[in-house]
Amino acid sequence: MKKLIESAVEKGAKALSEYDAKQLLSSYGIPVTRETLVQNIEEALAAARAIGYPVVLKACAAELMHKSESGAVAVGIRDDAHLREAYERVAAATDIALQGVLVQEMVEGQRELVVGLNRDPQFGPCVMVGLGGILTEVLKDVAFRVAPFDTAEALEMLDELRCRDMLDAFRGQAPADKAALCEALVAVGRIGLEHTAVAEIDINPIIIDPRGRIKSVDALVVLNGSRH
Repeated sequence: MKKLIESAVEKGAKALSEYDAKQLLSSYGIPVTRETLVQNIEEALAAARAIGYPVVLKACAAELMHKSESGAVAVGIRDDAHLREAYERVAAATDIALQGVLVQEMVEGQRELVVGLNRDPQFGPCVMVGLGGILTEVLKDVAFRVAPFDTAEALEMLDELRCRDMLDAFRGQAPADKAALCEALVAVGRIGLEHTAVAEIDINPIIIDPRGRIKSVDALVVLNGSRH
């Protein structure tokens, strides 16, 4: 992963592509969506069949940091015919040279969290967790810790959230896997400590599925020298 980051910095990239960002997270044990980076429609069809419908398509490039705003995302793709139509649209949604198109599993879940990392000039890497999805900026229900910290402190972060009750058994859904969440928070801090070229991390959302399992659905890793 160090070589991946160094290569991106040498190329002057402002951020990692979503695919590369997820590879970084996964290498630290953070659960991410099952996904495949493809170069054409035939590869996309094969990937979707292997993952299982429904799937999501996303245009993928390091320069494409806000995909939904440019129409470069298609969700809820149910079958081959729908995928063929969506692939054409997503691949043509931007003039940016693409690394490829991501075929990603569709994760079902009503509970969403955001996890992030920023570098404070005084304290260094700081990890954040909060209520995710479209409500992140509105409700600002977040907790912070300076890295490094352990899983006990990560659990304290979760307990500080006003939305903490949704991590328990919730509307017929299983309790969230808090152990996995805490390990993910600690891991994000480790990334910040071990990779000084990483300026920011934004994982939004992490979806908690009805069984309580967590998965990072979207991820942005911003590199030093740039801000999105």
